[in-house]
Amino acid sequence: MKNENVLPGMALFLGLALALGACEKKTTPPPPDHPRLTPNVTLRDITFHSTALDRDRPYRVILPAAIPAGKKLPVLYLLHGGGGNFHDWSNYSDVARFAERGFILVMPEGESSYYTNAADRPQDRYEDYIATDLIADVEKQFPAASGRANRAIMGVSMGGFGAVNLALKHPDLFSFAAGISSALDVPSRPFSIKRIQQYRQHAAIFGRWKSEHRGANDPFILARSVDPARTPYFYLTCGDQEGLLPANHQFASLLKARRIAGEFHGGPGGHDWNQWNARLDDVFASLATHRNLGN
Repeated sequence: MKNENVLPGMALFLGLALALGACEKKTTPPPPDHPRLTPNVTLRDITFHSTALDRDRPYRVILPAAIPAGKKLPVLYLLHGGGGNFHDWSNYSDVARFAERGFILVMPEGESSYYTNAADRPQDRYEDYIATDLIADVEKQFPAASGRANRAIMGVSMGGFGAVNLALKHPDLFSFAAGISSALDVPSRPFSIKRIQQYRQHAAIFGRWKSEHRGANDPFILARSVDPARTPYFYLTCGDQEGLLPANHQFASLLKARRIAGEFHGGPGGHDWNQWNARLDDVFASLATHRNLGN
């Protein structure tokens, strides 16, 4: 009798364990993909093999629907923020309308990499992926004009950090860099027990506190050592309701002190796409004024 009672109980226990295991394996489905397109542009999603990452990576491209034969267009690389993906720019902003002005807009998948070669993850060389693999693939597959004068880079939050950092480390690649609500202070944030998981994530990317790798990817350190005559033009903006505002003010002051060409704009808004989308007209006006891309 005792064995007869144990078996059904054990079966029930195993069933519950399997059910709980199945629940744990469930992942949150990605948000719906609804690009905001205009009538005179076309969208293409590309998957290519990145040598730096040693795996396939996707990116999204929006370009004019009609391009004259033999015409080469300037390229703007758009980097998404943390927790987002390569659909974000097309889904949450109206950036597609600027492709009508003769731009190729390229939106790579950056995961949560800060677009940096990770210190503790040799398989995550995201700086090399952007600077070498992605640019080469775009210029191979699309009518993209090559050369520094024909490339610009822009990002929001984590992507703003990536845009500024890549532009400082590779001034030969980009003539214009825009950081919107950029998380510029991440490499210099000290350990905090309240944010221990975030610190561990950042440490895996940037290395241990005050390490050489961390310093080599700190925009404040890079801006103090870069040749001002070689840097791109920097457009920086941050909302007045953001915790990132003080760091952006400090970085803008550093650029001014070093006579690095650029501008900073504050304004109303929080850390969200409503504010970021509202900045686009001003960013593209600055882009046209200071580098004449797309003209």
